[in-house]
Amino acid sequence: MSAVLPRPSPRAFALIVLVFSACVLGLAPILVRLTETGPAAAGFWRFLFALPLLTLLAAREPRGLAARPSKWALIAGLFFALDLSFWHYGIVMTSVANATVLCNLTPVVVTLFGWFVLKEKPHRLFLVALALAMGGAFAMAAGADGGQGTNPVLGDIFSVSVALWYSGYFLAVKAARATSGAMQITFWATLVGTPLLLIVALSLGETIIPASLGGWAACIAMGVMHVFGQGGVAWALGRLPASITAVTILVQPVVAGLLGWWIFHETLTPVQAVGGVLVLGAVVLAQRSAALKARSAA
Repeated sequence: MSAVLPRPSPRAFALIVLVFSACVLGLAPILVRLTETGPAAAGFWRFLFALPLLTLLAAREPRGLAARPSKWALIAGLFFALDLSFWHYGIVMTSVANATVLCNLTPVVVTLFGWFVLKEKPHRLFLVALALAMGGAFAMAAGADGGQGTNPVLGDIFSVSVALWYSGYFLAVKAARATSGAMQITFWATLVGTPLLLIVALSLGETIIPASLGGWAACIAMGVMHVFGQGGVAWALGRLPASITAVTILVQPVVAGLLGWWIFHETLTPVQAVGGVLVLGAVVLAQRSAALKARSAA
């Protein structure tokens, strides 16, 4: 008689979905470099190719696309367009690991906002996890070899600014999840961001059309990645605290760094490797802190 495996709790399942989504999003900086377009144009194709699949998935949720989008979903689209515009330029100008790590300083902004504005005081163990995550993130950035990308310093600055845009996106999606489904929010945010990214690409004189079938394949892959990556994050934000989600998604730069080392032969230094281990340890501590906080509240 075969043993029946216990089903994971709703919270554990949400965490599994979130980690999977973060790993999928780790493909983003790799695909951006393969699109053969300008940085903002890559974001435009990512959104455009995601829309058909998002339309089908959003229509299956309660009320489908008949209901008016919430203002938070539209605001999320604005923030995400800013996020991709700055981040994609950061990816080109600096290393994959740097661009992905620096933009993911989001947990600091989200935690401080929740603490001082929403009065959600974090557990002490979460603060330890946050410090560990930021230490790991900075180790990955500081440990990178110089000379990677076209302008490493400016690329790092652009990537740091993304933390503000991504935090706004996170908090807007969290607010929108109170009344809307994950795919509905992702659809409306993507629909708003698509023309904005095209305007940015055209105004900066970027190359819009990929030069080969490989470039088109990368653009299409970015669209699929967007649906399952950002859609999964939006779904998890309806079931997990924003601060916990923001720390857990730091799995993304670890995946991106490993892929950059494997595909582009970017040097992965020992300091960066230690930083990656610290980030993964911080994710585990953050989840433990959430469990302790829930237990003490009960």
